[in-house]
Amino acid sequence: MKKLVKVVAAIIENEKDEILCALRSPEMSIPNMWEFPGGKVEKGEDTFTALKREINEELQCKVETEASTFNNNTHEYETFIINLLSIKCKIIEGTPTANEHSKLIWLKRENLRSLKWAPADIPAVEQLINEKNSLLK
Repeated sequence: MKKLVKVVAAIIENEKDEILCALRSPEMSIPNMWEFPGGKVEKGEDTFTALKREINEELQCKVETEASTFNNNTHEYETFIINLLSIKCKIIEGTPTANEHSKLIWLKRENLRSLKWAPADIPAVEQLINEKNSLLK
C-alpha cells in the first residue's frame, strides 16, 4: 500500500505580483520539476506552523500565512500519495535563498504555465491563473 504524505506548499507573492517558483534538484524525488516551496507536515504540527518552519529551513526567510488553505489537492505518484495543501504567504523577513532547490525564480501568474510543474502542484497553478483572470473580468 502506498504511503500518504501530507505536505504544505507556500504560494509566495511579492509586491510586483510575481510568484516564487522553485526548481526541484536532481537529488530530490520528482527531480527537475517546478513546485511551490514547502515540505512535509511533522507529527503534531498544524499546517501553518509546518509551512513557516519549512520555509525558514528551505529558503532562510520568515513568512506570514493567510488564514486559510488556498488549494487542497491529493495526487497519486508511482510510489506514494501526496496531500498537498497550498497556502498563500508574504515574506516578512529575509530574502529567499535556494538551499535545497536548484533554482528560484519569480514569475507573473500568466507565465506560470511556461514551467514544467510537479503534477501535485498543477491544480494550485491553474487556480492562481484562473483567480487572476476572474479579477480582470
